[in-house]
Amino acid sequence: MRKHVFPYGVWAALVFIVGCQGSRMAVQPREIRTIDLSDDTARHVMVAEGTAEVYQGHPTTVLLPDGKTIYCVWTYDHGGVCGPMKRSDDGGLTWSGLLDVPDNWPAVKNCPAIYRLPDSEGNHRLFVFAGEGPDGSMYQSYSEDDGRTWSPMASNHIGPSVMPFCTIMPINGGKRLLAMSNIRRPGEKVEKRSNVVVQSYSDDGGFTWSPWQIVLDLPGLKPCEPELVRSPDGKQLLCLIRENVKRVALYMTSDDEGATWSEVKALPGPLHGDRHKAKYAPDGRLVVVFRDTGHDNPTRDHFVAWVGTYNDILKGRDGQFRVKLLHSHKKADCGYPGLELLPDGTFVATTYVKYREGPKKNSVVSTRFTLRELDAYGISAAN
Repeated sequence: MRKHVFPYGVWAALVFIVGCQGSRMAVQPREIRTIDLSDDTARHVMVAEGTAEVYQGHPTTVLLPDGKTIYCVWTYDHGGVCGPMKRSDDGGLTWSGLLDVPDNWPAVKNCPAIYRLPDSEGNHRLFVFAGEGPDGSMYQSYSEDDGRTWSPMASNHIGPSVMPFCTIMPINGGKRLLAMSNIRRPGEKVEKRSNVVVQSYSDDGGFTWSPWQIVLDLPGLKPCEPELVRSPDGKQLLCLIRENVKRVALYMTSDDEGATWSEVKALPGPLHGDRHKAKYAPDGRLVVVFRDTGHDNPTRDHFVAWVGTYNDILKGRDGQFRVKLLHSHKKADCGYPGLELLPDGTFVATTYVKYREGPKKNSVVSTRFTLRELDAYGISAAN
């Protein structure tokens, strides 16, 4: 397993990664257009409204094969306790009340992530992973009946983690699962809140996981919260990566199902952001939603979408266009999204965000769009 490690203080070695000039990024002028849908409240659905006392944070979602049932899980408070879960039976247009979950879910905290995972025999189960249980390790719960009932949260014994699995990809024809996240650098004595990108494998559909393998370590930088995307031809994995120091998001690729990874590079500027979540549109274009952190992006700190192609990223192109989905009234305190594609081509993007000015804290909110209607704005397709 190749690790990418750079010595402390050797910023010259990082120039090719982050385009660094002093403390600012060298961002080339861009002509990519941004469409602003954030004021179109008809698109918005309130999943869980914050109050002056209750902060709703860090949602993720999963769409079931019927194309209309969506589950959403999130936390109370920033990185706080797990437990809240709702279900939509109509593709995210309306939501249930809070669902019953096992009593020990609130004993676990930090950014729950929900997935529908296959095993090697083609069976599927729902899993929820959370970043920190009572023993400091990642915890998980599963459902054998499409979310009607859930197991208690239990440690998966993978070791200390910062985040739960941020992304999980079936590999080797569905016989294995590759999961990625970030942890503190083992034995760290220099950097506060260090981050290294790690991966783990499951051969039994998500019940057990291999020990962490460090795949990206950039001392002086803090890469985290990876997102895996498979290439259109199925032969390559692309990993999108948040970075917490220079705020220049990164990427790397693998041509062997994650066994080895390429050198890391900077993403095109319009994709600089936190906690990317990606899906392909029916026409093959790639849609990525995230919290915008781009230094020169006009939508910095808000919840946005990027539309382009897989090759746009590999070739360093800006993509086709960007979309401001929701306005954050608390600057960068948003993102950690779910992204689902309905059978009719509608994307449902769900985030936590301070939705309005005033005393109410963050809410969990979704917004809806199709590429067909965005194309009607007259933006020409990418080459």
